[in-house]
Amino acid sequence: MAVFVALGAFLMTLFGGWTAQRVTDRRHLVLGLAGGLMLGVVGLELLPEAMEAAGEDFLGVHRALLLFVGGFLFAHVVERLLAVRRAAHGAADADDPHHHGRDAGRPERAPEVGLTAASAMVLHSLMDGIALGAAFQVGGGMGATVALAVITHDFADGFNTYTLTSLYGNDRRRAFAMLVADAVAPVVGAASTLLFTLPEELLGSYLGFFGGALLYLAAAEILPEAHHEHPALSTLLCTVGGVGFIWLVVALAG
Repeated sequence: MAVFVALGAFLMTLFGGWTAQRVTDRRHLVLGLAGGLMLGVVGLELLPEAMEAAGEDFLGVHRALLLFVGGFLFAHVVERLLAVRRAAHGAADADDPHHHGRDAGRPERAPEVGLTAASAMVLHSLMDGIALGAAFQVGGGMGATVALAVITHDFADGFNTYTLTSLYGNDRRRAFAMLVADAVAPVVGAASTLLFTLPEELLGSYLGFFGGALLYLAAAEILPEAHHEHPALSTLLCTVGGVGFIWLVVALAG
């Protein structure tokens, strides 16, 4: 039953990615909505679930919150290291007489950042599938509740996976490949629960760490670029709407 429900998540993820691809002419709206969805997922779903499952405090601070901050710092360090690497590469290109005039005015991209972020989304979707399978092991009612949350917010996962991959300069082929991987992941995760059971504390710890990394991407990368390119009221409304959509999902899920 869990694997069957995960097929619904597979289709919803692909639909989210298709939506992101179709509205590329309104890129600022896509980025604004993606940032709002990511913010909503982190604040309204991932962090509360992580705090409930991650176990006891560590040195006076909740373990999930420590890992949340750690995930944020990890994403920041990775982004800074890649920025230094790009700067060094740009300096080398400046010394190349054949480089002048090439790609003039084009913003620098770091495809590795997009692929890393999308890989984190795939891992998150895998954990979604595992959570789905574990919920059905508890009971049909629990499984149905988790299924509603997973299937609905997998639209946001697919939307964000495609957007994150393409935002940092990856072509459509790579973005589509990461989207398919993200769609398949919950099916694989649900099927894996037939073989083992994931400890609740480990799942909570992962969700806290992933939430921190996702918040960094939303607050430091996605939203600033969305509003810098087109600081319109419609962009802000898309961001607020993304948060509101996740709030509605969480409310419907119980």
